[in-house]
Parts: sequence; structure tokens; C-alpha cells
Amino acid sequence: MSTLDDIARGLRSVAELFYPHTCPLCGARTEGESQLVCTRCMVDAPLTGFEQLADNPVSRRVWNQIPIERACSLLYYVHEGEWRRLAHRFKFEGRWKYALDAGRMMGSMLAESPLWGGVDCVAAVPLHPLRRLWRGYNQSEYLADGVAQLLGVDHIRGCLVRHSYNRPQVETDKESRWKNVEGVFSVRHPELLAGRHLLLVDDVFTTGATMISCGEAILRAVPDCRLSIATLFVSKQELGING
Repeated sequence: MSTLDDIARGLRSVAELFYPHTCPLCGARTEGESQLVCTRCMVDAPLTGFEQLADNPVSRRVWNQIPIERACSLLYYVHEGEWRRLAHRFKFEGRWKYALDAGRMMGSMLAESPLWGGVDCVAAVPLHPLRRLWRGYNQSEYLADGVAQLLGVDHIRGCLVRHSYNRPQVETDKESRWKNVEGVFSVRHPELLAGRHLLLVDDVFTTGATMISCGEAILRAVPDCRLSIATLFVSKQELGING
């Protein structure tokens, strides 16, 4: 290890004495800088296990709409739960580091599954420039950053564009969500995706309208692109799962 690496590691150790990394769910100290939550909260996480199943409720929902290689969501979006509040914090309260660490968690879980080894690049569902300016960042890009790091693949930035400043999906009813995102995405620099297996990343899968609309734009512009999708959360209600 180089002298600079030793110095950097020493500075991080000193910083952790004064500013220890704590679990955003329970406040306990975490074991590492990039660990999202403590071990206890991870054990209690509402995991779906879908990343281990080629045929799962999310992939079945998408297969009916567009041709994909794989699809999964890693956690159930449980209303009034601590994980839901965590998502709210990295989406609306400026805690972008939580999104990056959540992306690393996603990437680690995908890397441990034999189903996701063929992915060779990652992209995030884009925000409209005005919404990105208002929020200051796109949380899905930080998720994609983390996923790409753990899978050891490229994060292709700027290849997807969102044209319409439409209402957030959470503010529309189920029937309106498909019209709300119809035709709002396009592909820039399609040559960056040609012949590649792209993993499209977003934070929450509800009806799937956003992911499917974005995927349609990709496959229309780049027919030889192989597409998979992954989100951090999925709504149990939308999948018809009780409990």
C-alpha cells in the first residue's frame, strides 16, 4: 500500500473517532464507512429475495410489457416502516450519501446472485432538469453509482433524457401513472448502449410505469441493447402481497 493510501486510511480512522458512522435507522454505530445500516437492522430488513429468482413478481409484471433479461426489487416498501423513512430522507432531505450506500448494498446483493453476472453497464432513470435543479441531485444516479461500483461495471451517465416536467408518480392515481410518463423519455448517444447489457436502476417500483416507459425508449432507440431493471424498493400492495 502506498504512503498516500496509509495517510488517507489514518485520516479516516481519526475522523471516525469524532464523527462515527451511525445507522440511519436505529443510531447504532456501523462497521464501515460504506455500510448503509447496522447488522441488526440489516437482519430485520424487509428483503424480497427476488434477485435470486429469475421468475419473480416484478419480472412477471415487466415481461408482459417489454422484453427484458432480468428484473427485481430488493426491499419491500413498507408504509410507516424505518426503511421507508430512510428512502424519504435520501430522496427529499438531501441525504444523498444514504442513496450511494443503498446502491452499494444493491450491487452487493446482485453480485452474490448468479443471475446478474452478464450486466456490463448501469444507468439511472433520469429526472427532468428542473426537478433535478430543485432537488440538487438525482437519488437514482447515486443508487446507480453504488450498484456499478459493486458490480465492477460502467455507470453510463447522460444517456437517458426526461423531457416533460410531469407530476411525481406518487401524486397521481394508479390509472393516471401510465399516461403521466408516456413518451417522456429519450436516448442520447445510443452508441454508448449498442450491443450492451444495460441495468436500469431506480428507487421505487410501484406500477412499473416509469421503468417500462424508460425501457421502451431505450429498446426503441437501441434495438440490440439487452435490458434488465432493478429497484431498491417495491410496493407490496402493487404486487398483491398481503402482510
